[in-house]
Amino acid sequence: MGFTTLGLNDRIIKGVHAAGYTVPTPIQSMAIQPALEGRDIIGCAQTGTGKTAAFVLPVLQRLMSEEESNPKSRAIRALVVTPTRELAHQVNEAVTTYGKFINLRSVCIYGGVGMENQLHRLRRGADIVIATPGRLLDHMERGSISLKEIRILVLDEADRMLDMGFINDVRRIIKATPAERQTMLFSATISKEITDLASSILRNPHSVEVGEKRNPAETIKQHFYSINQESKADLLLHMIEAEKMQSVLVFSRTKHGADKICKRLDRSGIKAAAIHSNRSQSQRQRSLDGFKEGKFRVLVATDIAARGIDVDGISHVINYDIPHDAESYIHRIGRTGRAGANGTSCTFVSRDERHHLKRIEHFTRTQVELEPFPGFVPRKREAHSMPDKPARHKPGFPIAKRAFGEKKGHGKKNGFGKKKRRSGSVVFSTTPRKRKGNPSQKIDSFSSDHSWSNY
Repeated sequence: MGFTTLGLNDRIIKGVHAAGYTVPTPIQSMAIQPALEGRDIIGCAQTGTGKTAAFVLPVLQRLMSEEESNPKSRAIRALVVTPTRELAHQVNEAVTTYGKFINLRSVCIYGGVGMENQLHRLRRGADIVIATPGRLLDHMERGSISLKEIRILVLDEADRMLDMGFINDVRRIIKATPAERQTMLFSATISKEITDLASSILRNPHSVEVGEKRNPAETIKQHFYSINQESKADLLLHMIEAEKMQSVLVFSRTKHGADKICKRLDRSGIKAAAIHSNRSQSQRQRSLDGFKEGKFRVLVATDIAARGIDVDGISHVINYDIPHDAESYIHRIGRTGRAGANGTSCTFVSRDERHHLKRIEHFTRTQVELEPFPGFVPRKREAHSMPDKPARHKPGFPIAKRAFGEKKGHGKKNGFGKKKRRSGSVVFSTTPRKRKGNPSQKIDSFSSDHSWSNY
């Protein structure tokens, strides 16, 4: 069955074919026709199964029909809300690609960049807005965007938005849209929170669920390698060269770790780029574009980018650090094996990370087998002896002890309210003091336990 049987306009089908797609995925086959009828949709499918086209194509069709009846209208009629900037870019690219042969404008708005360009594009008019929650609310508060004419509202990766704490922002956005609208909610997993949200905003929705939500796509071959933490970088380099990998996505748990991996790859002659929240949006976009164009052989990312990277032809996903939760693992490896293509995921598991592996086994209901990578010998841990504690003073040089509570560099007040004066480590006092061991013997005020000849 091709796209022509779904009831799509010929110009939209022409854009789909120009993008290289001829056969719809299961979720597209089940969601597009009800969406074209104006029904609310709740869709659940694994990452990489074509959810974006499942809502973009009917949105384009409905807006195109309205455009033909009222060509002068430039009010925002469709809103797509996504959790991350990368995902917003991905959706906007899909709108531009599939809508290549129709006259519709889209604007992508997100945080981390200046607002001037976004304001300029909004003033020109747009049919579709793709936005992240925070920046969308900024525009709403400034009065630079109005949602009063929204006909179609799409919540993409709704579970991720809830995980990131956007639930209240999402509810504020929904409240600003008309009650009479078509709403589509798409998610990789359906939790109780998602069910509660859907029941409050959807009307008699058509439910679409494809595949086992706990398992990755069948086109992904998974490997788990037992390795000590010190040898992970060596194994990564060995794997890339031994397998002649050309398009590799590496996931690190931290931003600092991602930068460190990227530098190690660059030093070894492997072109790599990093993408994480500490990079500006322009830097992140340059890294992603360079990876898509083949300028970078490896892209190193943190989990914030796990759902926003949609690059055709990623052959391998490597979990340099195993994620803390099993759902993040599913979304990470879903960056490969997309749209029916074959892919491979490799996960490095150190001894300290094996409890995270148990969570993945429990979530996916499968038993994982740890294996060594063929032909790789990890470095042995070296026993490190503790260095001797360095001397805090020069040998033979007397140390002046401070009284309890006395600050460094300040004298201690004596009984008469006068401060003692210090010179080096010798304490001078204007009051007589008694020598230890002979309380009755008094000494001169300028005498010392140390002879001047010692200095």
